[in-house]
Amino acid sequence: MPVITFGYRDLIDLIGREVPVDVLLDRIPMMGADLHHYDSDMEEIAIEFFPDRPDLYCVEGVARALRSFLGYEPGLKRYPLEESGVTLYRESSVDAVRPYVVGGVVRDVQMSDPLIRSLMEMQEKIHLALGRKRAKVSIGIHDMDRVVQPFTYKAVRPEEISFVPLAKDEPMNLREILEKHEKGIDYKFILEGKEKYPIIVDSNGDVLSFPPIINGRLTAVTESTSNMFIDVTGTDFQAVSGALNIVSTALAERGAKIQTVSVEGAERMITPDLKPTKWSLDPAQCNSLLGLELERAEMCRCLRKMGYGCDDDGGDVINVLVPATRLDILHPVDLIEDVAKGYGYEQFGTQLPTVQTIGGERSIEKAANLVRAMMVGYGYFEVTTLTLSSPREQFDDARVSECEVVEILNPISEDHTCLRVHLLPSLLSVLRKNKHRDLPQRIFEVGDVVIDTRRQKHLAAVSIHSKASFTEMKSIVEGFLRDCSVKWELSSAVLGTFVEGRAAYVVVDGEKVGYFGEVHPEVITSFGLGHPAVAFEIDLERVLSGKLDRIV
Repeated sequence: MPVITFGYRDLIDLIGREVPVDVLLDRIPMMGADLHHYDSDMEEIAIEFFPDRPDLYCVEGVARALRSFLGYEPGLKRYPLEESGVTLYRESSVDAVRPYVVGGVVRDVQMSDPLIRSLMEMQEKIHLALGRKRAKVSIGIHDMDRVVQPFTYKAVRPEEISFVPLAKDEPMNLREILEKHEKGIDYKFILEGKEKYPIIVDSNGDVLSFPPIINGRLTAVTESTSNMFIDVTGTDFQAVSGALNIVSTALAERGAKIQTVSVEGAERMITPDLKPTKWSLDPAQCNSLLGLELERAEMCRCLRKMGYGCDDDGGDVINVLVPATRLDILHPVDLIEDVAKGYGYEQFGTQLPTVQTIGGERSIEKAANLVRAMMVGYGYFEVTTLTLSSPREQFDDARVSECEVVEILNPISEDHTCLRVHLLPSLLSVLRKNKHRDLPQRIFEVGDVVIDTRRQKHLAAVSIHSKASFTEMKSIVEGFLRDCSVKWELSSAVLGTFVEGRAAYVVVDGEKVGYFGEVHPEVITSFGLGHPAVAFEIDLERVLSGKLDRIV
């Protein structure tokens, strides 16, 4: 989760009141955060916030939230908007590349070391969490006095435009930036397969930004910058618009003025749009879910404490105004959660369970611990890998026929897009990352796979060295089954992961419960191993079926 670090004095200046540090350290976690650490020598506070609260990814947002939470300025914070007269043209050429863009102007910015530090950290955290490493959202902040509006957002061919990017002294075209610039190398995956790349230019053709990769050196923000142009591009309009709202209001917290930009395209938009959204809260549902008996007026007080506007006209529901910076409100239950925070977690009290039960470790977990001890005794080192994987790793690299998997709706990485159905690819990936280590390497894992939406406990192991052979793994598998007092049979197997004629199934009570063999050369090449390897994988629950209830 994002960790935000800021100075205590800077926070107090933004709050506008003296608040003892021990009070802050006590109250901030009650807003729904974790205190990471407090450095008394440097007077720095580090807070870990949940990824769903990007409005708190900066000290300015934390100060705004604390003014409401501590009762100094409860209710909805409103920011005045002025017209800037600036136009940002959006051409249809970006539709297939990076379709959404919004912009804003912030004037009379008083640059300082804390502000520069806050801006850099805010951009970094928003890009990582909300922006999914810039693929979904990316932010550009520019010195507006160095360019001439109107601005144009369009897509061009990689060799069509050259400019001097940040941290460089010589002009580079867009393809050269992706191949040679540090940021281009890091984020070129976002534009892979695109014929044209997005660009923002001013009326003179000077480049402001090559989103989501790098800004132009021309508009670099310095200590003398007082007027800023902010662009936000991406693939999700709500996230793009929300990011602009967060950045512009953060600057307004330090006394700057927010001005709107007219975004002209197929439709005309005025951004940033800071109008709050209207929601309704059912008091009866709120009390039912929280187990409380709050009056409507008390619910309104709790919501104002969390920075909402609240209007109780005596109807069936309470009308709530949600700030434009709160991107986490997706359902009325989110409002109910904030009622609980405003009421105070510490006031809920404690209650002993009404039903007495005795907890215990599941039999399969007890068995798994015994299996771990056995594998260590065989000379293998245990590893623990993520249950998340990808179809490429699970099927393509392992030469396994693709089957149905549980997919992740919004994956944060292309390497973690589904739940795994095999353990072996995860172990081979571990060996790939450790191929610079001495051989032999022998590793195992007892972990979960998800097959047909059902979680199962598997055991897998891999041995890699110059003399790895079928016989080696056969002896390990048979020794394991013998030590588990399992009656088994072996039958020949044709599996893509293994060399043909050098693989076998493990059969228990007429059912195939595992397999082992010599890893196929193509699999070794796919994982970049470079040495012979042997492996096995067994379904522990089926192997130990009928024995789990006897494990103490």
